[in-house]
This record gives sequence, C-alpha cells and structure tokens, in this order.
Amino acid sequence: MSELTHDWAGDVDVDHLARIRRAPEEFAPGGAAHLVLEVLAYAAEEAETRRDGRARVTWHPDGSISVADNGRGTDTRVDGRGRTVKKPIMATKDLRFFDLPGAQLLPDGHPRRGMSVVAALSEWLAHTNRRHNGSWTQRYEHGIPVTDLIPIADDGTTGTTVHFRPREDLRTPAGALEQWWPQLSIETSP
Repeated sequence: MSELTHDWAGDVDVDHLARIRRAPEEFAPGGAAHLVLEVLAYAAEEAETRRDGRARVTWHPDGSISVADNGRGTDTRVDGRGRTVKKPIMATKDLRFFDLPGAQLLPDGHPRRGMSVVAALSEWLAHTNRRHNGSWTQRYEHGIPVTDLIPIADDGTTGTTVHFRPREDLRTPAGALEQWWPQLSIETSP
C-alpha cells in the first residue's frame, strides 16, 4: 500500500471522526451494508499480495459484524522510541478518498472513504491484525482508540479481522449486502 494513504504522524484525528459522526447519511448511505463494503474494499487491497485471498462476513446476534480476511495484515512499524505502531487507518482520514474528486466507488455506487468511517460510525470496533512480524488487537469506541496495541499469540497466519457494532440507526439485516455483492459468503452467527 502507498505511503500516501495515511499520515503516520498522528494516530487520531478527532475533527475528522466528528465530521463523519455528524453526517452518517453522507458517509454510510445504506447503513451497515455500506460499512461492510468499506471493510471488504480494505481487505481486497490487503489480499492483493496473495492469489487465494478470501474474506468472510459474519453477522452476530448482538448486531455486530465481523469481516475476517487472510491478507498480509495492516502495516506496522517500529517508531523512533522502539514502539510498534500501526498505520492509523481507523482514526485518521484515508488521503486517497477524502475531499478528492473521483474517489473509487464501492459496489453500492457510493464513494469509498476508508476504514475511519467504519470506526467513527460504530459503537465499538475491535481490529485484530496478524502479520509475519507480530500480531495484536486494538479496541475503538466511536472511532477513538480505548486500548493500546495488545499483543496476541502468533498462530502462523496473516490477515485482519474487523469486528464492529454499527450505531443502532445504521444497522441493517445480513441480506442487505447480498444485493451488491451476491458472490459473498455471508454467515449469521447462532
């Protein structure tokens, strides 16, 4: 992925997240289905490095949704103080899609804006990341990180799982997504 997708200098852009929360109809037309398409677009980018890239969408009984892929995982780096930092995809704007004409369209016909839309318009979001150089998870509430990166055991795989619960006014049934992406494997958790 391009270095120019996010500004690595900051991990939270409070004004950007507030802008999204004030205009959910602009940033998530179609509600949760649009949010899932945002996550799937990100997963597709990460899976481009593999020939057998896959993603699974699961609707959970509590209204939350998880999207798990087997891509390379979100980019991480070691900063000048020796700390592992991740690309700030959840809480800062994706420079390719905000305030630029001609942004990529998602299958629902609406512009792609990036993962910060999903985080900002969710009550909570857990981002679990597995890379060859380490695995971790981090939790957000309304787009704001509420935990640091928490290391998790390496299981020999790579990929990302984004598990989120959209705001109540944005929740849609699992079948709403199939109209835009009928080849998806969508599961409903018992």
